[in-house]
Amino acid sequence: MTAAAKAARLADIHTAAFPAPWDAAAFESLLTQRGVFVIEEPEGFILLRAVADEAEILTLAVRPETRRRGLGARLVREGGAAAAGRGATRLFLEVADDNTAALALYARAGFAEAGRRPGYYARPGGGEQDALILALNLPATLP
Repeated sequence: MTAAAKAARLADIHTAAFPAPWDAAAFESLLTQRGVFVIEEPEGFILLRAVADEAEILTLAVRPETRRRGLGARLVREGGAAAAGRGATRLFLEVADDNTAALALYARAGFAEAGRRPGYYARPGGGEQDALILALNLPATLP
């Protein structure tokens, strides 16, 4: 698969999963950056960056019609293991503090709150939402 085709596929899933999705150009640019890698499934993916001893989940997207079947949890486990394999000892992410489904997923995986970014997310139609910074020590046994 070409880089452009991969980026288009990721953007398609992201569009289905989020109200403010990233486009194919954004994914194509991210995939060329140092330390960025993706783990893909037919109905979802996790995009991470691992540099030195830290890794970050840049985005996790699962098509809405296939949610609540374990795919997100599996992608988080595989992403954490892959980041640890690249030398990361800590995995971070940012999530909207009102995203209860994602917060539950990450809590089950062992993530803990490490900080807050006030007004980090712009909401369609106006307004802002805080982001929670979550962290997980690696290697960890991800449930």
